[in-house]
Amino acid sequence: MGPNLRKTEFAEAAMLGFSLSQATVADPKKFQHRHRAHLRARFLKGGERAVADFELLELIICRAIPNRDVQPLCKILLKQYGSFTGVITAPENSLRKIRGVGQAVVNELKIVQAAAHKMAQLQVLNKDVLTSWGQLIAYCRSSMAHLVHEQFRVLFLDSKNILIADEFRQSGIVNNVPVYPRQVAKRALELDASAIILVHNHPSGDPEPSPADIAVTLDIIEALKALSITVHDHVIIGKAGDTSFKASGLI
Repeated sequence: MGPNLRKTEFAEAAMLGFSLSQATVADPKKFQHRHRAHLRARFLKGGERAVADFELLELIICRAIPNRDVQPLCKILLKQYGSFTGVITAPENSLRKIRGVGQAVVNELKIVQAAAHKMAQLQVLNKDVLTSWGQLIAYCRSSMAHLVHEQFRVLFLDSKNILIADEFRQSGIVNNVPVYPRQVAKRALELDASAIILVHNHPSGDPEPSPADIAVTLDIIEALKALSITVHDHVIIGKAGDTSFKASGLI
């Protein structure tokens, strides 16, 4: 740790029972162990509100790198990806370009991402999604808000608006996802769906619909109308928020 302890580290040392002079000569590994024990205790007592984002990342990443100060790496990751969510949802090939990030770190981040997505999914399963709209949007955002490529998904619903299936249909480069109404209609019939909700993301972050977004939505509505299958909504997910076609009066 040496004589160049940062102010925050001095404060942490004092909280752990060190004097400032003791902290400067303390065994770095022992200090790191006590620091993380204190951080875990603070988190367990106060939850995520009791720790900063870089500290929450530290609790995750230190599982992969137990014997090194990972705070600088956590701060680099937050600066690179903008938020805690941005870090855990960042593509693996992008994460590996960050110095200090190896496969073990990627694994820990992706486990957290999968857990967060699973929890969001459980909030919408076996429920009327129209009366659980907030949970539905949270579920979609957990899987799509930070994707670097545009992705189109279809949520298939039964006659009680219970989610039957959430299926990835198409993926492509930004603003160029081909969507085929006949494929959507065919799959809806296979699942005996009574209604669907369309969802796709805008990697640019802006959730405003493009003319192409509106056109393909109207094409799908027309294709499903003859089959008595309702299109409840088309939701665009962006980092800055989301847009509902129905709430916007577009359908």
